Amino acid sequence: MALNKKKASESLTTMTELVLPNDTNTLNNLMGGHLMYLMDICGAIAAQKHSNRIVVTASVDNISFKEPIALGDVVTIKAHVSRAFNSSMEVYLEVTAGNIPQGTMRETNKAFLTFVAVDQSGNTIMVPELVPETEKEIALFDGALRRRQLRLILAGKMKPNDATELKSLFDSSPN
Repeated sequence: MALNKKKASESLTTMTELVLPNDTNTLNNLMGGHLMYLMDICGAIAAQKHSNRIVVTASVDNISFKEPIALGDVVTIKAHVSRAFNSSMEVYLEVTAGNIPQGTMRETNKAFLTFVAVDQSGNTIMVPELVPETEKEIALFDGALRRRQLRLILAGKMKPNDATELKSLFDSSPN
């Protein structure tokens, strides 16, 4: 059964949160674990919008904390599906933090999370193909297969020799 294709823009999800005292550490900065929690929710919503299914988190790529997010900042998380495979979807997230009284906004985090669509019994289920449109969406789409192969190797689900997309990055032999 062929599934309809969907555009990356159809999964776009934006969440906005105010950093309150209960969300901060002793330095009055947003706790990293709380930010990861918010990113997981935003990413899952984007994946659900793409698949119209229940989704579960399969993996979280490296999340680097570029700079702290302070008490009182407004955190905005934007997520969209960057590529869909059989039942899994890679979701790209960008996090910005803004100080509304000062009128400043800065990028604080980027990450890729992978979600798997499941049915009511928890069995994996096929998802629609993704159609990237913008230059950025196309670049994210094109790199997704390499990122996926790296995730599978690190999880022990793929042998490095089978990662043809990754190997092509390091192959210096002439064509």
